[in-house]
Amino acid sequence: MNDQTANQTPSHTQTGAASNVQLQNKANDFGQTDFVAVMEIVKDYFDGLHYGDTHKLAEIFHPDAVLKAPGLRRTLSEWLAAVSNRPVPAQQGAPYRYRLLSVDITGDQAMVKAACPLFDYNYVDFLGLLNENGQWRIVNKMYADQG
Repeated sequence: MNDQTANQTPSHTQTGAASNVQLQNKANDFGQTDFVAVMEIVKDYFDGLHYGDTHKLAEIFHPDAVLKAPGLRRTLSEWLAAVSNRPVPAQQGAPYRYRLLSVDITGDQAMVKAACPLFDYNYVDFLGLLNENGQWRIVNKMYADQG
């Protein structure tokens, strides 16, 4: 294969074969591909919270995600508006103390448990993720202050 051939768009047959190879490689990586993808979402989530980055947060949540706390339900847009209107932990000098507590990935679904100390609260967040169309996104967030 020369350089010109390498830059050409593959035919439908070649694309199908490449997809089969990708699926086979994914099956043989013992879940590492999905684990890395979910961990990237978690890192972006922590960064988004700490730096008040609503654009980053919007990218990792599915648009119809619902965020739930005891006695409180919010749409994604309501939650992002609240994040954009509150103080930014990084600007207040708050330490970056977010921690992954557990992760469970089964097929195209994942559940992440994370410690998210924000302001005077010690939240534990449960993030439900789905892999749809080859992209992991948060579809549900449950959170509560653990005191």
